[in-house]
Amino acid sequence: MFRPVFNRRLSFRRRWKHLIFALLRIFVLPTLRLTLRFKVHGLANIPPTGGALVIGNHIHNSDPILMLSATNRPILWMAKEEVWELPVLRWFATQAGAFPVQRGSFDRAAIRTAVDTIHEGLLVGMYPEGTRSTTGGLKEPFQGASLVAVRSGAPIIPCVIVGSEDLPLNGAKQRPRRTRYPLVEVWFGEPFVLKPRGADGRRFTMAELTDAMMLELARMLPPALRGIYADHDLAAAHPAVTRQDVVFPGR
Repeated sequence: MFRPVFNRRLSFRRRWKHLIFALLRIFVLPTLRLTLRFKVHGLANIPPTGGALVIGNHIHNSDPILMLSATNRPILWMAKEEVWELPVLRWFATQAGAFPVQRGSFDRAAIRTAVDTIHEGLLVGMYPEGTRSTTGGLKEPFQGASLVAVRSGAPIIPCVIVGSEDLPLNGAKQRPRRTRYPLVEVWFGEPFVLKPRGADGRRFTMAELTDAMMLELARMLPPALRGIYADHDLAAAHPAVTRQDVVFPGR
């Protein structure tokens, strides 16, 4: 967890923030385990160094914080630009290394920032769906995450969260809570890379690559949370997904 602090490839500012993250996590993680029965699975799938794109399902306002708390390395999230409109949220987002994106548009600056950050050897987090799901299940994604994956050539680490839908303070998308004592769990899956072409030489479309990523999330989720991918065959990975020759940039 403290290894990036001594990585001289990173700027002093990056290393300083890694140190703060590591120290805070020592106190935050036990608190979450006590209050939310917080459990983390698959930490071995996160490399100690090197850049990657972390993708996840999104069901609650607290998901970025909970996923960040689950990791042994900071995740720098691409967040909706509305966060920067409130001074308090803007300060916290900036200190956490997040960067804004204009949702519903082709935000070249945000994509460029994500790719550059990954090449710096850091973890970038994105929610392909762009916003929280109102049903708890996976919904129609945007193609931004797959575009970042293709342009960076970096591995993708799938991450799913279950149980945060039972937490309060989810704004207009608050669903009826099933319990007052939730069990929140986070899983990190095995890293994979998107192949631009299939075995027949045909180039995959961005829509196909996006579905390939989302199917990896669906495979990790319980059936009730697979949403629009519930009827897909999840026995095997999409042809665009490979777990061979996975190399993390910036190591």
